[in-house]
Amino acid sequence: MKASSRASEGRKRPPDHRLGSDGDTAFVDGALTPLSDARIPVTDEGLLRGDGVFEVMRLYDGVPFARQSHLERMANSAQNLRLELDIGDIARDIDSLLAVAKPSDGLLRVVATRGGRRIVLIEPLPVPPAALTLGYMTFAPVRVLDGIKSLSYAANMLATRLARERGFDDALLVTPHGRVLELPTASFFWVVDGGVRTPPLSDHVLDSITRRIVIEVADGNEAITTRADLESAHEAFVASSVWEVIAVSRIEEHDLSARRPVTHAIAQKVRAHIEAELAGP
Repeated sequence: MKASSRASEGRKRPPDHRLGSDGDTAFVDGALTPLSDARIPVTDEGLLRGDGVFEVMRLYDGVPFARQSHLERMANSAQNLRLELDIGDIARDIDSLLAVAKPSDGLLRVVATRGGRRIVLIEPLPVPPAALTLGYMTFAPVRVLDGIKSLSYAANMLATRLARERGFDDALLVTPHGRVLELPTASFFWVVDGGVRTPPLSDHVLDSITRRIVIEVADGNEAITTRADLESAHEAFVASSVWEVIAVSRIEEHDLSARRPVTHAIAQKVRAHIEAELAGP
């Protein structure tokens, strides 16, 4: 993030339709700017302390899925963080950026910082893996941040890096007492005897929007989950706004690659749910 002069702070300019297209532009504090020139002050505590909130929405043919749910969660995160935020400004920034960028598929990232900055930008959609291998990583959730999707993600990102150093695709976070939680950026589900289970919100996992959809379409249940429980899992998968549903092929040494009928069926149901909602009434 680059510094800007105080003289330019809060200054808005009308959209310039010459400013490129999908992924080339951003909105910062209500002003459209080339992505390469998007700036906030280096003194912003969103940068210095990770003090802020964010949401990432998946774009389907230029339409953000579950937009209202994401904005509601962002407003709640800001309120819980005692961060002043006008969610209406965020919504207007999104509309303005989408009108100019005219994106197809991708990701829409929305950020609000302690320094009062609003950032909206479009990112490319990453290529999803066919399946994931997961390694356990001890992790202690910060209880005071329950219900807050904050910018403080350094621990999550480190967990992924450490898991990759061990040869896995990602980390499966586990408390020091052995309770399974989630991935650094996705919800975790497991299947036994055809039933779908996921760690409960009471264990301080994120109330993911895609997690809610999976529970609904799969008739899934929250269940306290331990490493020992997963030794009997027949299937496992992860869910997120970015990936929808992706199978897990291995957790540590437990091979789950043989059969994935439940995972496959749920992936289809989640995609059908998303398409139906995008199509509208």
